[in-house]
Amino acid sequence: MRETTIGSRTVFKGRLLTVDVLDVELENGVRSTREVVRHRGAAAVLARLPDGRFVLVRQFRKPVEREVLEIVAGLLEEREAPEACARREVREETGHEVEELVRLGTVCPSVGCMDEHIQLFYARLADGPAATRLDHDEHVETVVLSAGEITDMIRRGAVEDAKTLAAWLLYEKMFPNP
Repeated sequence: MRETTIGSRTVFKGRLLTVDVLDVELENGVRSTREVVRHRGAAAVLARLPDGRFVLVRQFRKPVEREVLEIVAGLLEEREAPEACARREVREETGHEVEELVRLGTVCPSVGCMDEHIQLFYARLADGPAATRLDHDEHVETVVLSAGEITDMIRRGAVEDAKTLAAWLLYEKMFPNP
């Protein structure tokens, strides 16, 4: 199955995303319209301390109007490699340095309307954090949890963030006996 784009117009361009309206033609000749949110991509990191516990972050997320527990993540800068972004975000949000970085995979959180790709990583952290370096408009609280605590929170529905759930699943499949 394919759809051919026969026209496109940008209806919004912001700091984080762009919204395009596409005129498309389906294989059977039917024409339709698609609204697509363009996103430059991100890297997200499931970060593990030397003692085996994980460092996550809690922050207020305006789109859902509440605090959300999630893995460390951030937007890719222009021409930035996902690995560099992952290391930078861990340093900025937690103060820790990454000793080892392993690629877990890629998720597309909302393929029906967004082109966002989030590169997922597992990081083994160095001991002892330094000071965090948050953006001026960012308030992030670090949360340190055991694997069991994370699993319990997921079972209770206390973790809803898609990238966090995907990273945890991939981590458990790739590292079944950490």
